[in-house]
Formats: sequence, structure tokens, C-alpha cells
Amino acid sequence: MREVKPRNGLLIDYEYCTGCKACVVACAQEYGWGPGMGGMRVMEVIQPLPKDKAYLGFLPFPTESCVLCAGRTRKGLKTACEQHCLANVIRHGPVQELAKALEAKPRQVLWAPR
Repeated sequence: MREVKPRNGLLIDYEYCTGCKACVVACAQEYGWGPGMGGMRVMEVIQPLPKDKAYLGFLPFPTESCVLCAGRTRKGLKTACEQHCLANVIRHGPVQELAKALEAKPRQVLWAPR
């Protein structure tokens, strides 16, 4: 019987993302992506608040080009985006473990490609 490997993904705690885009740059450098291409994006979110104020937030998210740095993780290394995230808001690992961490804290996103 063949051993089933656990499905991996990324857990992103967007509450503390600063919008530095280090994850975007790290991915582009890791894979030699050209301008405008890559496995990570950071979306700027502006939420209007009362009294003419606004909340500016950032949402890092993988694109369809993300391969979870399979070559790096096979060697026991972190994904490029996780390694270079200055706010330490990206975690890579088995989906089941990441889902437990997701349950413990809101304002996170679990991304797991097929």
C-alpha cells in the first residue's frame, strides 16, 4: 500500500501584514519571475471607518503560480515567502496542522493548492 503524503499549504495571518512585499520579491527572485509575475501578491485593502477615517490593511495571497517552493521544502527549508516575511505572518506545513492554528486565531487565511 502506498503511503499518502499530507497535503501542504500556507497559513497567512493577514492581521499583522505590513505590506512590505518581501514575500513577493522573495518568490520572484527564487523562480526568476519577470515584472508583474510571481507566486505571491499583496493586495491593499482600504476599509472606510466613521468620522472620515479609514483602516488600511494588506492581504498577502498566493497565485496559481505558487508551487509551495517544493524544491526548498523537500530539503527541509522554509518557502521563500515564509523565509523572507518581515512580519513573520506566513507559515508552511501540513494542512491539518495549519487548520488547528487557524481555529485558534481569527483573521488568518489557509491556502492549499491541489
